[in-house]
Amino acid sequence: MSAADSPAPYPERTAGSNFFDLDDALRRHLARRSPELLARNETRLSDFGGWAGGKLEEQAAYTDRHAPPRLEVTDRDGGLSSRVILNPAYRDCHAEAYRRGAIGLCFGPKAEPHLLSFAFGYLLSMADISIHCPVTMTGAVAHVLERMAPAEIRGRYLPELVRMDGKALSGGTWATERHGGSDIGATTTRAVGTDGGWRLHGLKWFTSNAGSGLALATARPDGAPRGGKGLGCYLVPGHLPGGEPNAYNIRRLKEKLGTRGLPTGEIELEGAFGVEVAGPPDGLRAMMAALEYSRVHNAFGAAGLQARALLEAACWAIHRRAFGRPIANYPMVREALLDIAMEHEASTALAVESGLAFDEAERREDAIPWLRTVTALAKYRTAEQAVRSSVRAVELVGGNGYTEEWPTARLYRDALVTAVWEGPANIQALELLRATTGRLPGDYAFVERVTAALESAPDRLTDAVATIREGLSEVTAAIARLRARPEEGPRVGRRLLDRMSDLLAAALLVEAARNDERLALLAGRFVHRHLGGAGSLLDDDPALTAFDMIFPRIERTG
Repeated sequence: MSAADSPAPYPERTAGSNFFDLDDALRRHLARRSPELLARNETRLSDFGGWAGGKLEEQAAYTDRHAPPRLEVTDRDGGLSSRVILNPAYRDCHAEAYRRGAIGLCFGPKAEPHLLSFAFGYLLSMADISIHCPVTMTGAVAHVLERMAPAEIRGRYLPELVRMDGKALSGGTWATERHGGSDIGATTTRAVGTDGGWRLHGLKWFTSNAGSGLALATARPDGAPRGGKGLGCYLVPGHLPGGEPNAYNIRRLKEKLGTRGLPTGEIELEGAFGVEVAGPPDGLRAMMAALEYSRVHNAFGAAGLQARALLEAACWAIHRRAFGRPIANYPMVREALLDIAMEHEASTALAVESGLAFDEAERREDAIPWLRTVTALAKYRTAEQAVRSSVRAVELVGGNGYTEEWPTARLYRDALVTAVWEGPANIQALELLRATTGRLPGDYAFVERVTAALESAPDRLTDAVATIREGLSEVTAAIARLRARPEEGPRVGRRLLDRMSDLLAAALLVEAARNDERLALLAGRFVHRHLGGAGSLLDDDPALTAFDMIFPRIERTG
């Protein structure tokens, strides 16, 4: 590629950039997997990327360091209050995400696939996952209302979540309790039936987007059986029809390592009014539908965080000079950049695969096993790599990157939430076991998808394909054993999650590399690093030799 044909080089500072236009991976994977969606929305995504790199990024830095949310506990007359105070910049950017269609475009008579919302989430997380999180939950609540709520409730509340005039209500999902954590079936919150609705009593321990306009909450009606089958799912408005606050108290806001702009609280339900979205035994299924939606968004958010880590590291490397040259010219810096780029491509491929699976499962019930399987794999692996890539970005930028004046410090703190949000690694391993070694045939869907991907591999990746096939045979044998001996599942579930996520990521990269020399180099590198054994310490790295082709924006370093 000549200098004249190269994309514009990376800027010296990322703030003010168009995050969509600077990120080739998302556009490339969308163009290959969903070209019609990209054709309809490329301008919209570019405009969103410009806003994300501009006003949203400016707000994120300000809110994180100077104006996090606070809780007002008394009103002006000295009475008890429970009101979350957000700074105007955060509040305006949150509303702007909905106005731009981050949720609303995927609902209504001309609804776009949810893949578009997930792509918006990717761009949001490049700037501020503290706004991506509530946007995700708003979409999750809207999804459950559209799919599972009675017609009256759907017609009454769904329009308030999907409107695009800047006045949309935001959503929350209240499932976690102090004693139960990820064990939602252990919910102790009570639901008491009244005329026209339900009254909820209990403590929700970890509620992000505290103060949301509409939240889904799990609760157990009096007399319902214990466990998940006794749960109902209820929609709890922040305010009652007359405008008065609903009967719940935000006891405190959590002090968190990251996502400091996002209000996360402990909420005491004190007879809060709610309407039933799904009663027992379907309440847990409704909440799990919300969490599944959020997990796909989590994968896109983690991939977006990696995109930002790559952007920060590359911008620094091209403009920082040491010993007379830009540091992007030094082999060890190039190795680090290749590591981030390789994992970012894998995460973006996994995220897009999960987004497509979500939309397919909306159309066909027999696609659900693959959705359950790929969501667990994508959520897990993208989150793991978001944390690692953020660490590498801090390391590359060095001392400046460790300071709060630099975006990499916030990026690292925020990336950690993707590993715990909507279920940490062990929960994803249990989800994978249920999808592949239980009643669901997710393992067959996995084998079918990986096999199909390998059939599209370019000839130059023959060795990589053989390695992936060997890994696929190993996984197939392991799952067959676990079906016969399910008691072994908890012992090896995490290892199975690791291996299957690496195999799927490798297969997707190989598939994407069919007519893309750049991706072929990264795919071969990925297979060698994750599936091909340690290899020789002194082996040449073909990707390093072709660095200027893989990073055309860094080609002009001189």
